[in-house]
Amino acid sequence: MNCSSIKLAEWGDGVKNARGLRLSHNFDPTSHFTGPIFAHDFRQSSKLHFQRGEHPTEWKETSMPAKETSLIRNAAYFGIGLACTGVGWAAARSRRRSQWAQGKVVVITGASRGLGLALAEEFGKRGARLVLAARDAGELLRARRKLLSIGAVRDEEDVLIVPADLRKSEEAEGLIDEATRHFGRVDVLINNAGVITVGPIENQKIEQFRNVMDSNFFTGLHCTLSVLPQMLERGTGAIANVTSIGGKIAVPHLLPYTVSKFASVGFSEGLGMELRSKGIRVTTICPGLMRTGSHQNALFTGDASREYRWFSLAASLPGLSIAASRAARQIADGVASGAAEVVITPQAFFAARLGNLSPELTRLAMRTMNVFLPSAQPGESATHRGADIREREWLPAKTIGSSAARRYNQTGALAGS
Repeated sequence: MNCSSIKLAEWGDGVKNARGLRLSHNFDPTSHFTGPIFAHDFRQSSKLHFQRGEHPTEWKETSMPAKETSLIRNAAYFGIGLACTGVGWAAARSRRRSQWAQGKVVVITGASRGLGLALAEEFGKRGARLVLAARDAGELLRARRKLLSIGAVRDEEDVLIVPADLRKSEEAEGLIDEATRHFGRVDVLINNAGVITVGPIENQKIEQFRNVMDSNFFTGLHCTLSVLPQMLERGTGAIANVTSIGGKIAVPHLLPYTVSKFASVGFSEGLGMELRSKGIRVTTICPGLMRTGSHQNALFTGDASREYRWFSLAASLPGLSIAASRAARQIADGVASGAAEVVITPQAFFAARLGNLSPELTRLAMRTMNVFLPSAQPGESATHRGADIREREWLPAKTIGSSAARRYNQTGALAGS
């Protein structure tokens, strides 16, 4: 191997030699080190390889062995290629998900405000034709105007609004019939309609349990049974059921809501098991807290103003809750990929897994939470809409929560619409 002898002029911190080379680390050239060292030629922007010569301060400059150089170069090329492949695969997957909804007919219940409106915005941007259902016709008109004004949909003909009380099976059938008549079919059904009642069990009446079950569970059941025949006939379709982390673990002061969501989770998971082989994909959506402004339309009982304070704060704080737009994107991606389950927020994911792995620890956590919640009020069973008892609202709920409420059409809405 050709080499040239180099006398090192000095040593210590950053040794230099006569050719203007600098070692890459502190090195004493008179030491007994016999292995190769590396230096950097700042004029040639290249690394050099040295081996000790006969004299203590004499080192021989050699070239890097060809085999070693080739291995390093090939490893670098492989790493770059692998990274590019990964980026390309992720981009293609994201593109397929965003294009999946193009031209599809998507029915969204509870679509006049909150998460339902966020989902309409997301699916509209992905090119879907929308059917929006809710109880209040005025809310639906405002929702459609909003979607058109922000460019989520391009044409009024791509948005059909259908006022309907889906707690009644005949109105659910009417919704699906009208959607099919207008667009020719229903490709995707998103069961999102629901209400929340907050308060201790002592202040909850049987009517509140029935109302929440009707709104949160039976609306989805009615719509699913109405759309199922045409999906089975075509051998294709997608159904997404928006449940909650409250359908995985029981949360104190939310018992009517929790009961309804446990039922919804069970129905959705069983439905998916039966329909997957028939070409229909069912996705169970389990969100944690979301910043939709829904606390203003939730119903509170017992010490209603104090119940509202803790609930509105939890539903508004970043870190505890997720932006509705992000939740909608995750749901749309999950439906597009045919995921069996989509759990939204790290807290919800952790709570759901902890509930399965350590149920006793979960029960302890929920009992501890209950200790800090407002006490029951004897003889008090009246319910109050959140927007009517905001006088003791904490700052994050007043600012962040109110901003979400305005964006997602919650202000002036009717509870349960």
